[in-house]
Amino acid sequence: MEKLPPKQKINRNATREELLKLDKNDLVEKIIQLQAHNTQLKNIINKTTPCDGQKQKKVDQREFMFEKCHYRHVLLRVSYLGWEYQGLAVQENTTQTVEYHLFEALKRACLIQSRETSNYHRCGRTDKGVSSFGQVISICLRSKHSPEEQNKPSCIRNEIPYSKLLNRLLPKHIKVIAWMPIPQDRPDYSARFDCKKRSYKYYFPHSGLNLPAMLEACRHMIGSHDFRHLCKMDVGNGVLEFIRRIMNVDIVPVDVNDVDKPTSMYYLLIEGNAFLWHQIRCIMGVLLLIGEEKERPDVVLELLDVEKNRGKPQYSMASDLPLNLFKCAYEIEDTNRWVYEREALITLISDLRTEWTMHAVKTTMIQDYIRELEKVPLASEMEDRAHDECERDEIVSYAACLLQGVKPKNYTPLMKRPTCSTLHEKIAHYKKRRKIITS
Repeated sequence: MEKLPPKQKINRNATREELLKLDKNDLVEKIIQLQAHNTQLKNIINKTTPCDGQKQKKVDQREFMFEKCHYRHVLLRVSYLGWEYQGLAVQENTTQTVEYHLFEALKRACLIQSRETSNYHRCGRTDKGVSSFGQVISICLRSKHSPEEQNKPSCIRNEIPYSKLLNRLLPKHIKVIAWMPIPQDRPDYSARFDCKKRSYKYYFPHSGLNLPAMLEACRHMIGSHDFRHLCKMDVGNGVLEFIRRIMNVDIVPVDVNDVDKPTSMYYLLIEGNAFLWHQIRCIMGVLLLIGEEKERPDVVLELLDVEKNRGKPQYSMASDLPLNLFKCAYEIEDTNRWVYEREALITLISDLRTEWTMHAVKTTMIQDYIRELEKVPLASEMEDRAHDECERDEIVSYAACLLQGVKPKNYTPLMKRPTCSTLHEKIAHYKKRRKIITS
């Protein structure tokens, strides 16, 4: 009996040439396999993709009955590291904003139906790259309890765990720290308009800066002044008043036991009831020039004298990364307490410790690298050692990177620089474009 040739192995991704070489039986087997595989795929798709009627029914079952819920008006304290975000406020062209993620979490948790119906207000609008440990929003959230019972201590303790619920849904760099019930007799209470004090911190290294001179300059800012030359004038959005009251300005060491090294960290603390666009970054830009002894402390007085100096000198503001909206204060804090949820707080602290560890390890590695490089002579041993040390001092300038813009070879004093358009010129420009209306 004649032996049949062995069946040829069929390649799942066979080419046309390979298929033409197969005999009839192999081709039939290949077709049967493909038909069976196709039927199997159809069955899988049918199981995972319901028909339109079934899908509509499923959606209807998941609809949340917001109209049957109780609500309470609260303050939420929100923290975020803003380095990876395009700012706090929602923007049309990106989802990388703090508010976008916050409202996505609020809606997924069914704590609100929509932003428009939530009576939402924010305390401070932070820009791209700016962080906050104490941002506060006011909003109406779904509650377990009826309005008549909401003020009872037991009902506050047994309320929906807002922080825990939202933090499970928020990205790792945006978290809710605590919440506070707003008194029911204050229905119009606003995180923005009822904030009595905002505190910002701007972190920077000592880096050999003249800190006493910087502190002297800070003292000139306390009180009510016209800060049009220490901000970015937002005339296009109708901001025409630039007088703001600064309650306190100080320069503080982060660690009182580490104050003299170039890498010793400090922060500018500035407190006021309201601030202008880029005001603190402009202030810090001028303070860094004073710290580098390129400007005298009394240059601040010149910048605040808007009658004598009508135009703002052209200068670079400081980087956004070290700026932090640290705290927002409210008068109802005297009578009401923030509600901290133990589990949510422990988790947040643990996550921040992890974040700190990773950044501290990177910082230590870089410092170790710098120490090794600083051992290398900058010039041959035959050259003057004093010249070598002078060059080394120029390299050790940790704070220089915090000033934006190109560093000129020859420094021009602030009050001798070209100036920007005056306030009146900007108003005339926008009136011509019909973007603002003035009385």
